[in-house]
Amino acid sequence: MLNAPLPSLRELLDLPAFAGAQVLGGAAGLERSVTWVHVAEVLDAARFLSGGELLLSTGLELSRTVPDEGRAYLRSLADAGAHGLALELVGPLREVPAAVLEEAQRLALPVIAFVHEVRFADLTRAAHGRILARGTPDATGGLESVTLALRETGRAAVFREAQLGPLLALPERPRATLLLTLDALIAGQFNIAQVARALGVRRQTVYYRLEQLRARLGDLDDPRRQLALRLALDLDGGG
Repeated sequence: MLNAPLPSLRELLDLPAFAGAQVLGGAAGLERSVTWVHVAEVLDAARFLSGGELLLSTGLELSRTVPDEGRAYLRSLADAGAHGLALELVGPLREVPAAVLEEAQRLALPVIAFVHEVRFADLTRAAHGRILARGTPDATGGLESVTLALRETGRAAVFREAQLGPLLALPERPRATLLLTLDALIAGQFNIAQVARALGVRRQTVYYRLEQLRARLGDLDDPRRQLALRLALDLDGGG
């Protein structure tokens, strides 16, 4: 069965959990698809992103910025491929700075506000449920699929789709990032520190990507599953 398209940010905002969300700027980007939802308060959150995320924040650090820093924050998110920023305006940040909204308009990066208290856990649960409702790979047995792929020449594409379908269906940027990370994880036997060094990223970034991989691909601890994924990665891009 083919995977359904990823939901757009506009579709996520229609979920009951997002009731009351207000789009304050960057509305031109609402039709972009969302690959994941990430909660982060730090201004350098871009280093955690793979591309296509909606970022949730109380705006704690943003409330302490001057205009140029707020613009730089928005630019860093856009450069990392983020597709939206949602802010809870009930704490230190009660109003989104004008400079941030101006930058959001320029970048077509939606900035969304909640003027009432929300539970980020409820937002991420609802959003991830919608994102992952696209279907999961038909993992009816790693070794059985590997044997089928090895015996039947010309079935590489079918095998890759069965093993990596939820990743292959992602937009180019997050797809490439997560495939590269999966490759490094399997090669490094899931040693997070080793994988972080190999990829040149922080360990927190690897943990974040691993969370996405497990949500999309299921069990990654079974050696047979790892073997099937290893073969699928080797075949990726082939015939």
